Amino acid sequence: MEAATEIIQVQGLVKRYGDFTAVKGSRFQVHKGEIFGLLGPNGAGKTTTLEMLVGLRKPDEGTAAIDGYDITREMEKVKEVIGVQLQSTTLFELLKVEEILHLYASFYKRNIPIPQLIDDMLLTEKKNSRIKGLSGGQKQRLAIALALVHDPSVIFLDEPTTGLDPQARRTLWDIILKLKERGKTIVLTTHYMDEAHVLCDRIAIMDQGELIALDTPGELVKNLQSDSAVEFRFEGENPDMQLPEIEGVKQVGNQKDVHILYTDNLQTTLTDLIQKASEKQLKLADLQTRTATLEDVFIHMTGRRLREE
Repeated sequence: MEAATEIIQVQGLVKRYGDFTAVKGSRFQVHKGEIFGLLGPNGAGKTTTLEMLVGLRKPDEGTAAIDGYDITREMEKVKEVIGVQLQSTTLFELLKVEEILHLYASFYKRNIPIPQLIDDMLLTEKKNSRIKGLSGGQKQRLAIALALVHDPSVIFLDEPTTGLDPQARRTLWDIILKLKERGKTIVLTTHYMDEAHVLCDRIAIMDQGELIALDTPGELVKNLQSDSAVEFRFEGENPDMQLPEIEGVKQVGNQKDVHILYTDNLQTTLTDLIQKASEKQLKLADLQTRTATLEDVFIHMTGRRLREE
């Protein structure tokens, strides 16, 4: 198998705002042709990291290079090889889809054919429509089209599916996977664990400005050493009560008043849990079982969910 080529190298990036440090020395590499995810809750430092890489914010410490170009000294070169879709992209609402794409194409020395781009982003029927009349999903696809107009080799997508309905999200997932098939390198930020699991070859999990884990989705879940998770709570539980030891449990997590048992022997764990609850006259409530996920990785590492209710 051919060795992975690093197209992005990040070394110790730090970003401060007064006394607050938003990004605390991130270090990672992105391989050419992969989808690399920055996963974490809102405020974790994902977007700030992305904004430093694309030249929107200046790092206070550290360095990074994209396709061999330094992000602080060679940003003009960097801009030629990257495309960026930001969560807060503002579009000219009164322009038509085709018009804005031609406008953006005029900013670059080279660009891909606009009809092909419109077709790839599933916007053919909307090419003569004004932007203000597009749905949320269509606007997001247009924002990605604008990021692709000069045929960049690296594409940055910041929370690309936030606010979209399930069908629009899956349409965008298909488009992102097709971009990978064409050899594009994609860096995306997300707080959706299912999105990260479906799309990403590797994931960097961020929390409170720190990169706390980096691996493939499968390996991150495998490191829990558990196939299944059992969630439950005890009715009227005393907050100081110690959870009895349950057979087959590899790790224990807690989320508010909900207990989470990680196990690779679901039947044994369930049987023992029910028996011990009965012996101690504890009433189980909201009991559910599921396959272990990236959400469980985050809970195990931080004690919190990716997305607090």
